Amino acid sequence: MSGLRSTRTCPGLGEASDLKYPLGSKFREPLTQARFQQLFGDAEQDSELRAEPRWSRLRRQWRRRRASACSGPGAWRLLLARLPPLRWLPHYRWRAWLLGDAVAGVTVGIVHVPQGMAFALLTSVPPVFGLYTSFFPVLIYTLLGTGRHLSTGTFAVLSLMTGSAVERLVPEPLERNLSAIEREQLDAQRVGAAAAMAFGSGALMLGMFALQLGVLATFLSEPVVKALTSGAALHVLVSQLPSLLGLPLPRQIGCFALFKTLAAVLTELPRSSPAELTISALSLALLVPVKELNVRFRDRLPTPIPGEIVMVLLASVLCFTSSLDTRYNVQIVGLLPGGFPQPLLPSLAELPRILVDSLPMAMVTFAVSASLASIYADKYSYTIDSNQELLAHGVSNLISSFFSCFPNSATLATTSLLVDAGGNTQLAGLFSCMVVLSVLLWLGPFFYYLPKAVLACINISSMRQMFFQMRELPQLWRISRVDFAVWMVTWVAVVTLSVDLGLAVGVVFSMMTVVCRTQRIQCLALGLAEGTELYRPLRESHKLLQVPGLLVLSYPTPLYFGTRGQFRRILEWHLRLGEGGQEAPKTDDPPDAVAEPVRVVVLDCSGVPFVDAAGARDVVQLASRCRDAGIHLLLAHAGTLTQAGLLDRVSPEQLFVSVQDAAAYALETLELSGPKTCTVWV
Repeated sequence: MSGLRSTRTCPGLGEASDLKYPLGSKFREPLTQARFQQLFGDAEQDSELRAEPRWSRLRRQWRRRRASACSGPGAWRLLLARLPPLRWLPHYRWRAWLLGDAVAGVTVGIVHVPQGMAFALLTSVPPVFGLYTSFFPVLIYTLLGTGRHLSTGTFAVLSLMTGSAVERLVPEPLERNLSAIEREQLDAQRVGAAAAMAFGSGALMLGMFALQLGVLATFLSEPVVKALTSGAALHVLVSQLPSLLGLPLPRQIGCFALFKTLAAVLTELPRSSPAELTISALSLALLVPVKELNVRFRDRLPTPIPGEIVMVLLASVLCFTSSLDTRYNVQIVGLLPGGFPQPLLPSLAELPRILVDSLPMAMVTFAVSASLASIYADKYSYTIDSNQELLAHGVSNLISSFFSCFPNSATLATTSLLVDAGGNTQLAGLFSCMVVLSVLLWLGPFFYYLPKAVLACINISSMRQMFFQMRELPQLWRISRVDFAVWMVTWVAVVTLSVDLGLAVGVVFSMMTVVCRTQRIQCLALGLAEGTELYRPLRESHKLLQVPGLLVLSYPTPLYFGTRGQFRRILEWHLRLGEGGQEAPKTDDPPDAVAEPVRVVVLDCSGVPFVDAAGARDVVQLASRCRDAGIHLLLAHAGTLTQAGLLDRVSPEQLFVSVQDAAAYALETLELSGPKTCTVWV
């Protein structure tokens, strides 16, 4: 439509009109919702849809989809949707992308080896199971995932959560001097518990996929996810202090575990091992500067410097040549079994307890992975399917649990590393798997003398990106105080309580802020901008026109049981329907906005996103009270109210397609003193 405007005296609804194409003609009458539906809608089809029960309509749609899926083209579309390589592989640019994917995949694979072993210790299982978790999930996600730049595998937050649950389910005996056989049995039980939690989280994500619940990721807002990972990074740092200092301390679990660990470390500090303390200091002195160089010179370096693998090789050679394990009792990784573990169904004897621990892991897995995938999808202009991501991560956790893997997800550090190294597609995951596979099959014995203190240093250095998320707090304070509060509450809960409880507190507090913000009721009085058809809030300008006896109100807030009381009080105050002693609600409108007696009120409902039964009943009661008081109530953009199904007592002549139509009808038909003009577009 153009911006040209014409005016004329409009006929009432009862008068004859030659309207045939109202939006294409020069002049038109005010349109009610019923008249608009008669002219532009399919009334018979709409009445049939309203008459048909919702359950029957959903069942009919499901049968239609099933029939289309069983056809040849439908089956092919389903296969394309569930196996993304069938879509992107035919369009793969081999000359432009293959080298970048190969370099990035090998680089990420080199980092996966020491990082996987380090996160395995964080999970309270032997290091080799971190290598399994760096292989099987990556391979499965390459086949099912839609994030082209996403790197999956071991993740510090999940490893920390899994380790706490494993320590609770399979606690270490009080007498810590276990024989080799007893230690092997304890490790086997812990591996089984970790694999069972991977199975449980995978099954939960598959259930969410079956119900198409990918939208649940929105409930974990960005402040919640960043505060969770930042707080978990502090847990990782404190939990690795005993390994850095060579102190054989039991792992603390439950609420206030961070402070318990700090107290135990300070108590036992005089008994720390000088050899392991020296190894830790030298390792951090190498790893931290290398991380900083990779970040500062990422644009100049052809590929990031693999500081972790260099540190692993140097420490292994030093420990072997100096016999640190025998002379100074330095804890080493030991023999890494070659090949793959035998496929085995995880023990589900304590399934209820496992599912309780698996639920927050599934939520963290999906939230972190979906947010990371969305960030890089927006950056490189492609789309991801959140429900397909649920399927990919669910299958990768479920199947990898048969090979004794613990819960896994996308990782912040390796995803950033993959992008910096030039990765373009999921094919980089195959090259990463080749590196891990070579370690599992042939190179495992070279890590026999690797000190566990070096793995603890790798854990701490990998938290750099999570710690630096706190630098965003000043900017978050300037943008949104509410998001800042969500961040701080979540972080404090994660640090003081635990990762699981902190996540629950953060989600609940975040949802409470949303509910509280819906309580901010605004009911704005509108006026007509002279020479236009626009109605704007009166508080924006003193030059807006008001017709005596006509009140136009905009209500841009949800109307449900939580706001119905305030809605009723504000409308009663504007229309002077309440008792004389009632306090006037706070409003930004001019004091003379309702100075004249109101004869007609137009309520603009275009900003009402949803209405429940209680809110719809309030509108019906408002219409009755207005009728008793001699006030004509007209509703504009009342689609959400009509869908609530409780407006049977409201006449169709009270429902209009726009504020302009309702106001024009009021000026002409109800004979208000004012400019009797209709605004039309040509």
